[in-house]
Amino acid sequence: MPVTPAATAAPHTPELEALRRQDPEIAEVILGEVRRQADSLQLIAAENFTSPAVLAALGSPLANKYAEGYPGARHHGGCELVDAAERIAVDRARALFGADHANVQPHSGSSAMLAAYAALLRPGDTVLAMGLAFGGHLTHGSPANFSGRWFEFVPYGVDAESGLLDYEQVLRLARQHRPKAIVCGSISYPRHPDYAVFREIADEVGAYLIADAAHPMGLIAGGAAASPVPYADVVCATTHKVLRGPRGGMVLCDGHLAERIDRAVFPFTQGGAQMHTIAAKAVAFGEAATPAFASYVRQVVANAKALAEGLAAEGFAITTGGTDTHLITADPAPLGVDGRTARGRLAAAGLVLDTCALPYGDGRGIRLGTAAVTTQGMAEAEMARIAVLFTAALLGQDGEARRVREDVRELAGRFPPHTG
Repeated sequence: MPVTPAATAAPHTPELEALRRQDPEIAEVILGEVRRQADSLQLIAAENFTSPAVLAALGSPLANKYAEGYPGARHHGGCELVDAAERIAVDRARALFGADHANVQPHSGSSAMLAAYAALLRPGDTVLAMGLAFGGHLTHGSPANFSGRWFEFVPYGVDAESGLLDYEQVLRLARQHRPKAIVCGSISYPRHPDYAVFREIADEVGAYLIADAAHPMGLIAGGAAASPVPYADVVCATTHKVLRGPRGGMVLCDGHLAERIDRAVFPFTQGGAQMHTIAAKAVAFGEAATPAFASYVRQVVANAKALAEGLAAEGFAITTGGTDTHLITADPAPLGVDGRTARGRLAAAGLVLDTCALPYGDGRGIRLGTAAVTTQGMAEAEMARIAVLFTAALLGQDGEARRVREDVRELAGRFPPHTG
């Protein structure tokens, strides 16, 4: 099928034209990425398309301002206006999530987790968190990460048959190891954790409860997922993914931990805040407080359920039997393909996603999400079509693969990304 103009059109703005004249090499990289995003489907669970307003804040002159410290207590002069931007971001985050305190300076979700650990723990303390083989993040104890080097992590997992969180195991491990903190949250678990149960376990053993809500935070903002804020001592999150803001992090906490969290972010783990990113976070928080965003996240979940059902009908083994969130983890082995091979073949067809660990499995599965395609305006009918395209891309011969690639271009062209 022919590629529609919307699928290949590149933006022509004064800024980009100036960049083309000054640095055509980088300009071409940016234009190439615009084209890549426009003629393929972005199904990576951690990615989304920001609004033009968020992009405008990111590209604003606030990027020029050095602002170590916090509003009203900076180490640099001329911070009156960036102070206003940060106060707006903090106020909007607190209102959106019902938190006593918000720190919007972390540069990433990992930075937010580092600050939480720094505020609550000391090197050598024991922490209970989801094991990496079951969907835990690098900051949940990977030996390659600061978390695994500085703290003693005890991993918990999921039930071998259902794939669901094993709360009895969490309780048993907590009683046995008496951790200083318990982390709930993951990067590839498609169900919502029961924060109330985690709170009960943490209280029984006298542990802090840290919620890593990087993935579900946008769903929480739009009312499509329960909030950990009433239960956790500290909530760490990213501001991109489903939340649809700039790449960055934030920390929410009770008022009595506010000073400890703030000092852990600056000056302990970070230097100057990125004020253009903080302004963009404020824009995203404002957008997330609207009825339109609530409708969006409901559609994200509906799309994920529809895509999971479609993939199951095509023969994929769906982890936990489905999803309650924006993400799906699946095993393509029943189709005779391993996860890494599947990712490569799907990418060649313009279907971009990740691999992930499979609980109690030898190989790797695939992890995908519906946040970005939902931002583009797709709904259940498109999810059913995408599921069919998956199978055709994995099992088709060369001619079939080329046809799938054109079908993906056509579909992406009808739903161009909202990048402005």
